[in-house]
Amino acid sequence: MTDITSPKLLWVKGILFLVMGLIASAILIMESPSLKVAALLGIAAWAFCRAYYFAFYVIEHYIDPSFRFAGLTSVLRHVLNKRSRESN
Repeated sequence: MTDITSPKLLWVKGILFLVMGLIASAILIMESPSLKVAALLGIAAWAFCRAYYFAFYVIEHYIDPSFRFAGLTSVLRHVLNKRSRESN
């Protein structure tokens, strides 16, 4: 499978992710409509965004500039391989 390179398709993909997140959030809040649920949902979304930023930007630019990650599985593989090399 090749990467998507069309700017129009990338915009569509980004918009679809946004719509999916908004719909899922709305359904969760409708299931349990409270300020607490809305706040926890917002905190969870923010925390996952920061974790994603850490996995791709911080690791590549500050921790290991020589490695380029292709996805979350490659981040995990890199961390596990690095730990096993350091323990030997």
